[in-house]
Amino acid sequence: MLIARNISFCLAAMLVALPAQAARLQFCWIGATGYTMEGIIGFPESLLDTGIITEKQVTEFRIQGYHEGVPIGFWSLSMLTPETSWTLRFDTDSLAFPMGGSREQQTYQEWNANGEVNDCGASGGFGFNGGNWAQDICIDNTWISDSSIDPFTPLPAFGMDVRLSCDPLVPIS
Repeated sequence: MLIARNISFCLAAMLVALPAQAARLQFCWIGATGYTMEGIIGFPESLLDTGIITEKQVTEFRIQGYHEGVPIGFWSLSMLTPETSWTLRFDTDSLAFPMGGSREQQTYQEWNANGEVNDCGASGGFGFNGGNWAQDICIDNTWISDSSIDPFTPLPAFGMDVRLSCDPLVPIS
């Protein structure tokens, strides 16, 4: 009986130690003039279909920027400091980042880049801002105005099993 109780206790302890299931999604942003960004967001699977979640509930996040296919910068949640501009809203029902740039409507995004898009890090810095004027990126504490697109441009996320392409559509002549 003592052995059975010890086995039960060990099994229960192992189950508690197992990590909670995580929802992991990927996304692709296509900006202007050849700027793109790929990213991953992760959060507890129990939050799926619960509406809007914030940066406080995200357990994994990273973005990689490109210009005409060449890497231009990277930022991840592991790089977060108290000085980082970090506001995120994600709709777990529609699997999309609400856009439009309104804090009141929960459509503002600030991923290592503030509303001025000028605080992403001086050396090797990269960030994204979805504000009320535009969606755009920051490189080395500099707003890249050429990357700006309409603030209401949708930004959906997809399962990791979906093959995404962040290549801007090139018109066929």
